[in-house]
Amino acid sequence: MRFVPNKKPVKLKTVISSIILMCIAAVIVLGYCFVDEKLPLQTIVIILFALVIVQILLLQIFYKNELKNRTKRKHSKTLIEDLKKKLTEANKEADFSAEYLANISYELRTSLSTVLGMLEMLKKTDLDEAQHMQLEIANISSKYMHQLVNMFSSNYEVNNGDVILNEVAFDLNAELTNLFKVFDYQSWEKGLTFDYQFLKSNASKYLLIGDTLRIQQVLVNLVNNAIKFTNKGKISIIVDQSVSIEDDQIITFYIKDTGVGMPTDKVKQIFDSSKNQSTILTKEYRGGGLGLSTCHKLVKLMGGELKIETQENEGTTFYFSLQLKKTLNIKVETKAFKPLLSKKRHVLVAEDSRMNRRVLKYLLEQQGVDCTFAKNGVEAVELYRILDFDLVFMDLYMPGLDGFEATKSIKETRKYQTNKTPIIAVSASDFKEDKLKVKAFGLNAFLSKPIDVYKLKDILVKYLLAQEKVS
Repeated sequence: MRFVPNKKPVKLKTVISSIILMCIAAVIVLGYCFVDEKLPLQTIVIILFALVIVQILLLQIFYKNELKNRTKRKHSKTLIEDLKKKLTEANKEADFSAEYLANISYELRTSLSTVLGMLEMLKKTDLDEAQHMQLEIANISSKYMHQLVNMFSSNYEVNNGDVILNEVAFDLNAELTNLFKVFDYQSWEKGLTFDYQFLKSNASKYLLIGDTLRIQQVLVNLVNNAIKFTNKGKISIIVDQSVSIEDDQIITFYIKDTGVGMPTDKVKQIFDSSKNQSTILTKEYRGGGLGLSTCHKLVKLMGGELKIETQENEGTTFYFSLQLKKTLNIKVETKAFKPLLSKKRHVLVAEDSRMNRRVLKYLLEQQGVDCTFAKNGVEAVELYRILDFDLVFMDLYMPGLDGFEATKSIKETRKYQTNKTPIIAVSASDFKEDKLKVKAFGLNAFLSKPIDVYKLKDILVKYLLAQEKVS
């Protein structure tokens, strides 16, 4: 709401003083005329009477305006106070929603970390063909749930302008192939056909530098909408990598469905979060139409533009292009059965969840690491004082002493001042505020739950394998 500033009000004292001065001036002038006999007394009396009438009228008009202005000012003041009160209440509700979302996200990620870890452990057991298929379905469903949690968190961050791109080198084909398996299963459940293809030119020689998580979140949003709005037919994805410009790779994504489409007059509103798809469609398909405004913002943040081609009752195609830097693909594949570390390393893991301790123990021992566990921050600090560790994995939110304060206590010890042991933050909380807090407390890296095996390996390579090469 816009308030037009009022003109500076004229005070009552000023008006009365002006009228008195006018009266005195008039009396002096008329008195002079009467003394010089320029005007007869009768005329002077009439003039004085007329002046009095005019002054009374002016005072009456001014008084009415003053009452009107006072009423307006009082109303404006009341309105402003009401708006401030409503804004305060809205901010409180927004803070509550943010906290609620953070808590739900944290709990889901913590549980998913256990589920995905246990599924990974089951893969190593002796299973028959049917059990392998069941395990694969469970794994795909869990990963899909993980993507949904990431999507909801991302939507919130984007709408609040809290997104910071995390650009890393990644293998686009490998990353998206795993994601497309989830889409394939979703489509199969609804009786739809799903296909995808990579159009590339020597793309396997290069890794790309970009925010792979945000790219995947855009695809999750778009494909989820495609599946929800398609009753029969198929969903198709094309990833075109055929265009290169010197050190840059142009990646164009096409997401096509044979769904309900939309009228041409709705296309302009499609990326508006308050007018996302028609009300009828949203009611008919629970969850439909969500996230498109977020996709538009994310693609724009990454330097592209999300576009749409649609025809009602025939289908919709979303497409966007990103220009990403290339770097040579020099990654060396490590055999699954061979431990990453040739020399045993001793790692301290602070984790309050018994099930997550079991998962971390399994993942770390697979890479040739010996683990010592602490159930809370106090135990972690005490164990660090009496034992030698090559690396510390610190859960951020534990009862008693949390990971931040435990890290602070460890850094104050003489042992840490000498050894500078790397401390890795581990948490199911993946919000910007927590990552900034991790940097502020001086932790070396952040590993989010559910634990990604490849990211875990990257950390071990950076902080432990490097020590082997030096020694």
